[in-house]
Formats: sequence, structure tokens, C-alpha cells
Amino acid sequence: MARVRNGKRLLAAALVFAFAAGMVQNTNVNATTIQDAKDKINEANQQLDQTKGQISDIEKRQNSLQKEIDALDSELVALMLDIEILKDEIAQKEADIEKATDDLAQAQETEKRQYESMKKRIRFMYERGDNALVESLLGAGSMSDFLNRVEYFNQIYDYDRGMLNEYQDTVKQVADLKSTLEQEQQDMLALKENQEHQSEELQKMIEKKRGTMSDFDAKLAQAEQLAAQYKQTIKEQNDIIVAEQARIAAEEEERRREEERRRQEEEARRQEEERRRQEEERRRQEQAAANQGGGSGGSGTSSGGDADAGGANPDYRTNVSGQEVVNYAMQFVGNPYVWGGTSLTNGCDCSGFVMSVFGHYGISLPHSSAALRSCGQAVSYSNAQPGDLICYSGHVAIYIGGGRIVGAQSTAVGIATQTATYRTILAVRRVL
Repeated sequence: MARVRNGKRLLAAALVFAFAAGMVQNTNVNATTIQDAKDKINEANQQLDQTKGQISDIEKRQNSLQKEIDALDSELVALMLDIEILKDEIAQKEADIEKATDDLAQAQETEKRQYESMKKRIRFMYERGDNALVESLLGAGSMSDFLNRVEYFNQIYDYDRGMLNEYQDTVKQVADLKSTLEQEQQDMLALKENQEHQSEELQKMIEKKRGTMSDFDAKLAQAEQLAAQYKQTIKEQNDIIVAEQARIAAEEEERRREEERRRQEEEARRQEEERRRQEEERRRQEQAAANQGGGSGGSGTSSGGDADAGGANPDYRTNVSGQEVVNYAMQFVGNPYVWGGTSLTNGCDCSGFVMSVFGHYGISLPHSSAALRSCGQAVSYSNAQPGDLICYSGHVAIYIGGGRIVGAQSTAVGIATQTATYRTILAVRRVL
């Protein structure tokens, strides 16, 4: 019996040991599974973070590249518009030249007719010899008649000579106008050629950047495919982010409402202070009127009114002399035109010329003719002073006074001076 009891005890002990061993084994298996899951989650989080970083970097580079493409597109559209405007101006200049040509032919014909008429009268009066003139003069009935006939011959000659001189002056003026119009047309054609070249270069740059954008799209698609594999493991984190964003949004809305309430209170306080100030001013005026004897009433006159916006002539904001800027700019006349350039000696375009000239005096301006139209203060052309900017469609120059400008015109001309009104002026800006 004792052996049986001892055997049962040993069997029970063995069963207990086996059960305990199984429990330890199950605990170890569960712990290993949880740890494996945590390790996989950590690994997934790390891989997702890396993928997010790649996506963020690609998107940033895409956004930056898209901004560059958009800016180039905008610049291209503006340039194409400038080219169309320039085409219209060239066509108008061609019409002006045709009219000047017709006017010149008409003036030359008038000069020729006057000259032929003058020769006929001279031949009639003088080629018959002195006897005809003497007979005409001796046929005078009195001294007064004699003097009148002498004066008549002189007046005819003076009239013919004066008319011939007048027609010759007209021919010269029309010829000079035609020459000026032809030169301005050549300047416009050269500018149009430069702008078309710029358009081609911009289109090439846009195509190149769009090719780069396609590469980014492929890389982004690959990164997004990798990121999709980790989305399920970070769902809870996304939920936390959404909840946190909602909390921040709620706090932001509350802050906005609080700021609006404070702004309204401040506005109400300001209005109340203004009302009190006006009331105090009214009382002060009434008291002053009473002290002066009262009963006389108030003058009630007021002065004011906006300045004539069409004659804008703002004050200068710097100590730099406009004439000094012009003198500095003029020393570069004759240097070459280079699209996109900023060197006053080796080559620059119109906005690069303006930017570099004013940069010499510490005044920072953009390298864009369109952007320069908004710089400084608006000035009416009638009040333009040396050193002001004269802005056209796709072009900008510096006013030198006397109705003339200096600027980088085209590759054919380079840096040169010309008439300010050779094209339609869009704006005059004072940046000094």
C-alpha cells in the first residue's frame, strides 16, 4: 500500500511538473509572438517613416518644380502677349512709314511744281531782257506808281522764294520723320526677334522640366505603393493624428473667435473714443464761439479733396540724385545686349541694365520688366524726371530727360538712347 501511495505521489508530482512546464512554454510562445509583432510594427513604422520622408521629399521637389514650370508658363504667356502687342505696334509703325512716304512724295511734287512756277515767272519777267522791265517801270504814271511796280516785282520774287524754301523745309521734315520711323521700326523688329528667341528658350526649359516631372511621378508612384503596405499597421496612429488635428482646429477656432471678440470690443472702444473726441471738439468749438461773442454761427468751411491722380509727382525717398544715376548709366552706352545678362560691360538685357545701374547705388530692384512696373511710386509722364523708370510692354528703360531714355534695347543696337515715346508707355515709376 505504501508503495502504491508513493507511486501515486510520484505520478501526481510528475503531472504537476509537466503542467507547469507546459504553462511556461505557452507563456514563452505568447511572449515571443507579441515581441515578434512589436518588432514587425516597429520595423513597419521605421520603413513607413522612411517612405514618408521619400514621399515628402519627392512632393516638395515636385511642388518646387511645378512652381518653376508655372512661373515659366506665366513668363511665356506674358512674353507671347508682349510679342503680339509688339506686332501691332510694328504694323502701326509700318502704316506710319507708308503715310510718311506718301507725304514725302506729295511734298516733293509740290516743291517741284512751285519750282517750275517760279522758273516760269522768272523767265517771263527777266528772260525778255531789261527792256521789258524798263518799259514796265517807265510806263508808271507817277512816282508812287513807279515805286509800286518795283515793289510788285520784288514781292513776286520774295513770295516765290519764300514758298520754295517752305516746301523744301517740309520735304526735309517729312524725310527726317520717315527716317526716324524706319529706325524705330528696326528697333522694334530687333526687340521682337529677341523676345521670340526668349520664347523658344523658355519652351525648351519648360519641356526639360516637364521631363524631370515625369521622372518624379514614377518615383512617387513607387514610393506610394510601398507606403500602402504599411498603412494598416499605423491606423491607430492616424486616428490619433486626426483626433489631434481636430483638437488643434477646435482650439484655433476658439482662438479666432476670441480674437474676433477682442477686435470687436477694441473697435467699439475706438468708436466710442472717437465719438467722445468729436463731442469734445464740438463742445470746444461751441465754447470758443461763445467766448468770441456767440450768435455769429460757424463758418463750416472745409478744404480737402484728393490730389490730381493724373498728375502724380511723388517726393523722392532716397538721397540719390536722378541725374547722377543717368550720368552713371550713360557711360555704358554702346555696350552689348545679352538676354538674361546683368553685366553693364559684358552684356545685359533691359531689366538687367536697370537692376545693375540702381544696384550701384544700393537700390535693389527685380530682374523683370513686368515686376518693375510695380516698383517704387507711380509718376505721370508729364512729371517724369531723370532717373525715373519708363515701362513698356516687355521692356523698361531709364528716363534721361528731354523726352529721351537710355536702356538695353536689342542685340542689334545694344545699350543706347532713343525717344521715350517711340512706343506706348504703360507706367512711369520713381524708385529714388
